[in-house]
This record gives sequence, C-alpha cells and structure tokens, in this order.
Amino acid sequence: MAQKGDLMTARSDIRVLDATIRDGGLVNNFMFSDDFINALYRTNVKAGVDYMEFGYKASKELFDVNKFGKWKFCDEESIREIVGDNNSDMKISVMADVGRCDYKKDIIDKKDSVIDMVRVATYVHQMPAAIEMIEDAKAKGYEVTCNIMAISNAKESDIDQALEMVGQSSADGIYIVDSYGALYPEQIRAIADKYTELGEKYGMHAHNNQQLAFANTIEALSHGVSLLDATMMSMGRGAGNCAMELLLSFLKNPKYNVFPVLRFLEDYMLPLKETGAVWGYDIPYLLTGRLNQHPSAAIDFCKDNRKDYADFYTDLLDK
Repeated sequence: MAQKGDLMTARSDIRVLDATIRDGGLVNNFMFSDDFINALYRTNVKAGVDYMEFGYKASKELFDVNKFGKWKFCDEESIREIVGDNNSDMKISVMADVGRCDYKKDIIDKKDSVIDMVRVATYVHQMPAAIEMIEDAKAKGYEVTCNIMAISNAKESDIDQALEMVGQSSADGIYIVDSYGALYPEQIRAIADKYTELGEKYGMHAHNNQQLAFANTIEALSHGVSLLDATMMSMGRGAGNCAMELLLSFLKNPKYNVFPVLRFLEDYMLPLKETGAVWGYDIPYLLTGRLNQHPSAAIDFCKDNRKDYADFYTDLLDK
C-alpha cells in the first residue's frame, strides 16, 4: 500500500486511544488513586484524545479483588464516579481478555453503560472464543475491536486465518499488537500492508522493548493504520508503550494538544515514579524483545534488581 498522508497534512481518520490505566495498571496492579484517574480523564479531554481505556473487564471469580485496584474490573459505577455521563467528545473504552472475563454477565447492554467501546484481546489459538465475545459485545450495542496479541510469535498462516475470521465478524476494527516489542519498522510496514488490504479499520499497539514503540506506531500510521494506542510517559507493562507526548507532538491535526499532557506528566507521572512504580526501556527488555520472548523473565530480572545482563542473555538463549 502506498504511503497515506505526509508530514505536512492531518488525517481525519486518525483516532488516538490512551491506554495508561489499562497497560500501565499492569505495573502497579491497577492501584491508582481516584485523583490520578480524575486528572487523567480531564487531561485526555483537554488534549483531544479520542478514546480513554479505563482498564479490564476481568472476572472477579478468577482474580482476587483484594489484590488489584478497581480498574482491573471496571465496574460501571466506578467509571461513572469519574466521568459521570461523560459529557465530552472523548469515548470510553475497556478491554476484555479471552478466558479472563465473564463477558455475558459483566459487560452490560450499551444503553445502560457509559462505555462506548470493548476491545477483545486474544491470541490466535483463541479465535473462536474471541469471535463469540465480539458478537456478544456488538449485539449489546458497543463499538468492538479485536486485539490479536503476540503476532510476532505466531505463524503467518494462523494470522491470516485469524484476520479472515475477524473480517467476517461484526468487529469494527483489528489491532496489530507487538506484545513482545520484537518487531522492527520494516516488519510493521509489511504487516500493516497485509492488514489494511482487507479494507477494515486497523490499529497499532506497540511495546518499547527495543525503543521502537513510537517508530513502529508512526510506521503503521503511514501505511494506513488509523487507531493509535499510547500511554502517558510510555507507562505500560515492562518496557512500556508508545508515549502519548511523542505521538501528540507528531500528529498534525490541531485538535490534539500536547500541553495538558505535559502538565499531567509533571503533576502526576513524576510523583507516581517516585512512589516506586517502575516501567520503561531497560537492557533485559531489549534482550527479550530481540529474542522475541515474553517479557515476564525481564520483569522478574528488574524486580530482583539484577545487573548480570550477560548471564541473563545466555539464560534466555537456552529457553
């Protein structure tokens, strides 16, 4: 596919989603203060962000509510305590993981909810269950996307079949998800071309293991992807995600305003880091990304405050 747009123009199809609470919640078990969430909501509205993802719709049967903050579960009343009826142009999103969500019970009809969009997260081997969740959420009145995770570790034939299945479903969009931060812009270009050939609406969710989350996001953007994930100061699991401040500074649409984001970083993100929350690029994440492995080993390495990078690398080579 030919390049779409250029550095001087603003594309009207672009939509930016803030995933700070959802992906960032994996850093601190979703233990955000209400003041933090309120300020983030106000910041996103002022910044012109199109969607704010509040967290997961996780099953309270599977996950102990005493071990996680409320954004692991995103009860309707919890979201409404922050947004009321959400009298703004920004839409509200939640994520539902295949196998980790009592979606038939916990995702209520859209007419009774302030949530606008449900993002169904799945691995390729879970596609039949994902399609069932997509159709359930769509029937309830939501916008629905499918986030096919860990594509860098999946067979191309499986990805092709998964894309075909989603393309035949009621989903409104499909996300490219570089879960391991293993992909390079050249690969993103080829993947974006493959995805966008199907004529659907596509998104990009990048991880920063190799400091390529922003580069991969704008590479996908230049090849027709229009749904873009970012987080404040790159906060997300392990190495984090595409930084919101980078993305809004890049986009040319005057609706986006980076200034409120900068104020939020100063007033909330820096203090959050000072409490001990740890995320962002580090050598162990580079190594798991380079080897196309799940970052769990790198997360444990960082938690143990280890610095034996060479030994860690040889351990990874044996996996």
